[in-house]
Amino acid sequence: MHREQTAPLEAERTRGGRAGLDVVPLSQHIGAEIRGVDLASDLDQATVGAIRDALLQWKVVFFRDQELSRDAHVAFGARFGEVTPAHPTLPSRFPERPEILALEAESHGHDPEDSILEHRWHSDVTYVEAPPLGSILRAVQVPPYGADTEWTNLAAAYASLSEPVRSMIDGLHAVHHNVLHLVRGEPTPLMRAFQAKRLRALHPVVTVHPETGERILYVNPDYTSHIVELTRRESGHLLACLNEHLAGRELTVRVHWEPGTVAFWDNRSTAHLAPADVPAGYQRLMERITLAGTRPVGVNGFVSYALDEPGAHANGS
Repeated sequence: MHREQTAPLEAERTRGGRAGLDVVPLSQHIGAEIRGVDLASDLDQATVGAIRDALLQWKVVFFRDQELSRDAHVAFGARFGEVTPAHPTLPSRFPERPEILALEAESHGHDPEDSILEHRWHSDVTYVEAPPLGSILRAVQVPPYGADTEWTNLAAAYASLSEPVRSMIDGLHAVHHNVLHLVRGEPTPLMRAFQAKRLRALHPVVTVHPETGERILYVNPDYTSHIVELTRRESGHLLACLNEHLAGRELTVRVHWEPGTVAFWDNRSTAHLAPADVPAGYQRLMERITLAGTRPVGVNGFVSYALDEPGAHANGS
């Protein structure tokens, strides 16, 4: 690395030092590894504050070599907000800890009869009126290679759009729904459970982050159905453009999981991409909790709302 590139990085690494933490950025726009903290310990307020500051700046933060029990996982999340039930439609497999959602993937090879789910960029649970503030994912069992996860910075995605495009999308609104996308095969029981209850919400295409004030490009290829002010054809073209833009390599970070790796991301300002490359013969088991969020707010003050719940109101198109 050239000398002139080293100094800014070292300056970034000092942030969080008030709590004895080492915050190491991993890319230009998103992602940092936080070192020097045991998440299972009784964290003081300075440490919690330093982690929150790093999360708001870098959007997703990673911790390595953490020995977290399920109780400690939930307790850590509770330092940053209310821990929600595991999922709106999927049950937890842990009766003693209904807040934890198990995410399991296993590859047996390339059986043409397998049902294959298409992995698309998404933010968690955007099909409800108040999607999670954040998610905390813990690696339990991972293969020695492959099966990485990627995140993208949706604030940087918005900022890097041209001014005419930003002006056009600032006042638009989109429907989000809980639909999965199959590459081939029939829906599995898990997929059917995911879609068993129809959930839809109307969100601004551009939201304002409640803590940083940043404008966020709030669409994703997985759950965003259409933009209500446009024809379906126009909506499809515009969403395709925005979805391609938010996946730009310069906006992303990729993490290789190891047992004990923990990722904590701001779900209000990021999207992520689950892996589709679990090596044959290996299993990937992760456990996730989510933190309760508030209803997203648009540039002009529009507040998101559910479309399929009794008493859903219409404060927009």
